[in-house]
Amino acid sequence: MAKENNSGANLGFETELWRAADALRSNMDAAEYKHVVLGLIFLKYISDAFEEHRIKLEADRSEGADPEDPDEYRAVNIFWVPKEARWSHLKANARQPTIGKMVDDAMLAIERDNPSLKGVLPKDYAHPRLDKQRLGQLIDLIGDIGLGDKANRSKDILGRVYEYFLSQFAGAEGKKGGQFYTPRCVVQLLVEMLRPYKGRVYDPCCGSGGMFVQSEKFVEAHGGRIGDISIYGQESNHTTWRLAKMNLAIRGIDGNLGKEHADSFHRDLHPDLKADYVLANPPFNDSDWGGERLKDDKRWKFGIPPAGNANFAWVQHFIYHLAPTGLAGFVLANGSMSSNQAGEGEIRKSIIEADLVDCMVALPGQLFYSTQIPVCLWFIARDKKNSRFRDRRGETLFIDARKLGTLIDRVHRELTYDDISKIADTYHAWRGDNVGADLRVSPDAQANTQVRAYEDIPGFCKSATTDDIRGHNYILTPGRYVGAAEVEDDGEPFEEKMAKLTAALREQTEQAKKLDQLIWANLEDIGYGK
Repeated sequence: MAKENNSGANLGFETELWRAADALRSNMDAAEYKHVVLGLIFLKYISDAFEEHRIKLEADRSEGADPEDPDEYRAVNIFWVPKEARWSHLKANARQPTIGKMVDDAMLAIERDNPSLKGVLPKDYAHPRLDKQRLGQLIDLIGDIGLGDKANRSKDILGRVYEYFLSQFAGAEGKKGGQFYTPRCVVQLLVEMLRPYKGRVYDPCCGSGGMFVQSEKFVEAHGGRIGDISIYGQESNHTTWRLAKMNLAIRGIDGNLGKEHADSFHRDLHPDLKADYVLANPPFNDSDWGGERLKDDKRWKFGIPPAGNANFAWVQHFIYHLAPTGLAGFVLANGSMSSNQAGEGEIRKSIIEADLVDCMVALPGQLFYSTQIPVCLWFIARDKKNSRFRDRRGETLFIDARKLGTLIDRVHRELTYDDISKIADTYHAWRGDNVGADLRVSPDAQANTQVRAYEDIPGFCKSATTDDIRGHNYILTPGRYVGAAEVEDDGEPFEEKMAKLTAALREQTEQAKKLDQLIWANLEDIGYGK
C-alpha cells in the first residue's frame, strides 16, 4: 500500500492553522465551533475553485464565454458562487460588526443556487455567542491559504486539512467526537483489507464520511477513478450528516446519503440495497436504539437482538444489506466476540454456523479519541466460495494485533503503515488474493503478482475451523486461537539457565543491601533520626 503519514494532513501549516483557529474559540465548545471552522473552510474552497474558473471564462469572453452564467461552472463540476458569497466579498468586510450575518447570508445564497447543498451548510455565524471580531480574524487567517484552485485540488490540500481538523475536533470533544470520527488508521486498515475496487459501498452509520473518502482514495491509488464505486450512506445525527455531505462535496464524490438524516434501524433510506462492500463503525454498545419496537423486523434472521445493546442489530443489518458475494468489515466493542447476555451468544452462534465470519482482528487499545473500550474488527463474507478468492468454507482467520501500534502521545496510539500492511497482507494471503502489492500499481498488473502462501504465526494469526470455534463455545476472541508467540531456544540446558538466574538474583540482592546500608549511613551523618 502507498506509504503516507497516518496522523493527518502533514502539510506544514495545518498545525499552525489549527492552533490559531482554536485560540479564537473563546467560550464555545468544540462541538459548536467545529461547524464554524469547517463551514468557513468549505466556503473558501468552493470560492477558490469558482474564482479560478471565472478568470478563465473572462479570458474566453471573445469566444462567447459568460463568467456570470452558473451553467458555465456546473458543466465542469464547480459550484456556482453568487456575488454575496464570494470570499473576496467576505474578506473585504471581515472587520465589520455585521460579518456574522453576511456569512449566514452567503451560506443561504450558496444553498439556494446549488440544490445538492440545500440544508447542509452551517448558518450560525450571527449568533451572539460567536465573537464577531474573532470571526473576522478567522476569515483573514483562512483567506491566506489556497484550497480550491486546480493545483491545490490536485494535491487534495482542502480534503487533507478537513480530515486533520476532524481528527483534532474529535480529540477536543472527547466522547462526543467518537460518535462521528473513526481514527484514520482504522479506516485505512478496513479499506486495505476489503479492497473495494468497484461496486456499491455502504455505511449505514457513516458519521463524517471517512469510510467513503478512504475507499475512493484506494480506487484512485489502484489506477481507477472516482466513480468506479457507488456510495450509499446514512447518518442519524443531523449536524454530522451535514459534515458528511460537505466532506464528500469538497472531494467531488457523488454519494447517496439520502435527502436528510435518518436512523438506519427505524427508517432505512436504502431498504432494497444489496452492497458489494459494507464498511462501518457503529456506536459502541448503544443501549438507546429502540430495539423493543423492532422485534419482528425481517433483518433479524439470526435472532432478535437485545433492546439494551445494538451490537448484533448492527451486525444483522450489515448482513441483510450484503450482495450474494458481498464482504463487510466493521468495528465493534470486544464484548461482541464473547458476550452471552440477552441472547447475544445464540445470535453469534447462528452467524458462525451460517459460515459467515471470515476474519476477526483484535486491535490494540488507545486507538480512539472517544473511548478506552477495547475494540475489534469483524469481517463477514456472504459466500466463502466466491471465485475471486480460494474456497474458505468452514474456515475463519483470527489475527491478534493487540501488540501493534505506536503511541503518538500519552493516551493515543496509531497503527503504522507497516502494522496495516502486516495485518492486511496476512488476510489477503489467507483468503488467496494478491498480497504486498503497492496501491499505486493497477489491478491488471497486480493480477500477475505471485500469491504468498499463508502460514499460522503463533501469537499473531491462526486459521481455525468451525469445529475449533465450536470447541471454544462460539467465542471469537483471537487470543484463544493464536496461542503464545514462540520463544527462540538458544540450546542452553535448563539447569545451566536456572543456575545463571539464581546467581544474578543473589548478586542483585547483595547490591541492594549495600545500597541500603550506604543510604542509612548518609542519613545518620546529617543527623536524621536524632
